[in-house]
Formats: sequence, C-alpha cells, structure tokens
Amino acid sequence: MELNRKADNAKWSDIGDSFPSLKNAYSTGYYRDCERVLIRENFPDLRQARVLKTDLWNEARSTELLFWLSDQGANGVGVDIALSTARLALSNRNGHRAQMAVADVRDLPFPDGSFDYVYSMGTIEHFPDYRQAAAELYRVLTPGGRAIIGVPNLHDPFLRPLVVRLLSLAGKYPYSPEKAFSPKSLQRMLSETGFQVRGMSGALFMPGWLRMLDCLCHTRNMRLAAFTAWATKPFAWLYNRFPQLRKHSYLVAAIVERPTATAENAGMENAESMTAIRDVAA
Repeated sequence: MELNRKADNAKWSDIGDSFPSLKNAYSTGYYRDCERVLIRENFPDLRQARVLKTDLWNEARSTELLFWLSDQGANGVGVDIALSTARLALSNRNGHRAQMAVADVRDLPFPDGSFDYVYSMGTIEHFPDYRQAAAELYRVLTPGGRAIIGVPNLHDPFLRPLVVRLLSLAGKYPYSPEKAFSPKSLQRMLSETGFQVRGMSGALFMPGWLRMLDCLCHTRNMRLAAFTAWATKPFAWLYNRFPQLRKHSYLVAAIVERPTATAENAGMENAESMTAIRDVAA
C-alpha cells in the first residue's frame, strides 16, 4: 500500500510539473461559476467556517476556488498528494490566508471533526481505494457538518466516460485511472460510509470533449479558443437557467452531511433492532 501511494505521488507530481495553466480558458470560467454556485447554495455561512478542499489542482492551474473561499471569510485548508502542485498553488496564493499542505486524501493529517465543510470535486475517483478516501472525508468532518463530493458522471448524456476510456486506451488521458459513478452508486457508497445524502447536483453541464478542446485551444491556438468559448456559452446558460440539469453534468455531486452524535446513535440502535428482528424471524 505504501509503495502504491508513493507511486501515486510521483505520478501526480509529474503531471503537476508539466501541465499548462488553464485559468483563462472560457470553460474554466464556467467551471468556476459552477463551483461557486454549489458552495453558495450548500455551505450556508462561510464566515470563519473551517473548510477543507481535497486537492490543489485548481489553485495551481484552474479555478482558484480555495482563494475565493478565503475571500468569503472561510478558514480554508487545501491538500494535494503532489508536492509540485502544492508548491505551485502556494506560489499563486498572493496574500490569501488559505493554508496548504501535501497530504493524501486517503490518509488525512487532521484530527476527527476538524472541518465544518468539505469540498471534494474530481479527486477520490482517481484511486482504487476511493472508499477509504470517502471514509477520511467523513472522519474529518464535524458532526452536523456538510460536504460536497463530486465525481465523473457515469450517465453523462454527452458520453464523457466513453471518451475518457478511449483516450486512456490510447495513452492520451493523463488523469487515468478515473472511475465514473452513477448518481445512485455515488449515493450508495457515501451512505455506506455513514453520510446522510441531502441532495444531488453537479458541475459542467457540457460535452466533455468540448471542455477538453477548449483547454487545448486555449494553450495552443487562441483563435480557435474563441470558437470553443462561443460553443460553451449555451451550456453555461442552460446550467444557470435550469437547475434540474445540473445533476446531468459530467461531474455529478452529492450534498451530504455527517450525522450528529444523536443521529448516529439512533442509526446504530435501528440497525441493532433490525438485526434482532431478523434473528427472531430466523
């Protein structure tokens, strides 16, 4: 297990070293808006709230969400498995009070109940032991705290999982491995971890290939990037105009809570009662 985690660290550090910045791509601006909508709607009071973000990729290369959280008054903490990504994110901090650390989401260096909110978008699906990652998010969330946990949508209407699989087979998808979840399988996995699922949403209602093409054009051909930006705008309008479409985005997100101690005890008592009933029935 330790060797696998060292290999993961080395792999993601290599990606962090070589990947270009996507901060000014039009689809990144759309992604930034999606993230802020999710936060505003589901984390009711950020002032002085303790917030954990489970990777620093966006702070290094993309939406800089952790810095925005700090601007809203949150005590934000971000972690990343890759030292190179964490260093780049730190260099981009520019006076924001966000804290950052190199850490594995499957083995977080924080005491139980350390955070009021946890934001994890596009992180846990990259590890075969994603259940361990989910269990760690549950552990560090305070009882009564809330988390947004997002992963690739297996039922994406634009077939992004198929595109990713084909690119992975061709060796052209740097983020492999990547597991996609159906909304039901994500809810089931998080419920088995102990979370109470409060709702479902998502980020980036648009074809995955268009997001990839927009990022590619942004880094290589700005004239073509003007075209991909134009093509992205209708999807951004639909996302904001019709909230029911959000759960069909290529990143599906579960809004979950860690039960309070009273609720957890009641759940355990109910489970014990059901076991006793089954034993009697047998």
